[in-house]
Amino acid sequence: MPVPLAPYPTAPVPFTPPNGTQSQLVCSGCRNLLVYPIGATSVCCAVCNAVTVVPPPGTEMAQLVCGGCHTLLMYIRGATSVQCSCCHTINLALEANQVAHVNCGNCRMLLMYQYGARSVKCAVCNFVTSIGASPSTTEQKFNN
Repeated sequence: MPVPLAPYPTAPVPFTPPNGTQSQLVCSGCRNLLVYPIGATSVCCAVCNAVTVVPPPGTEMAQLVCGGCHTLLMYIRGATSVQCSCCHTINLALEANQVAHVNCGNCRMLLMYQYGARSVKCAVCNFVTSIGASPSTTEQKFNN
């Protein structure tokens, strides 16, 4: 006589607070984006189990891309440098009014540099572009 099978237990439904009561930050361990309810003081990552401390309410956050490994880093606005937790590169954290942009003289990638710099090295192709040089000067250097 066959035995009736019990239904599989259903997985618990995760609690989703109403809109506007969640925030997000980057995991300090694996760099995944974590979503957490407002008011939490720390968040445990489901992927790597690292516990990331939530900054106090009202803290303005900023983001930059690591110059060493190209990982997106999140930091408290106003910091002067940010150390990458993946490759340990120390990145300068510049405010928007302290930086300027130029296209790489080789691959045309848009580059960001600090005001006052004389040149900037492209992280993609390693070409050094002089700041303030006319495009024709850069092209002549590359075509020779």
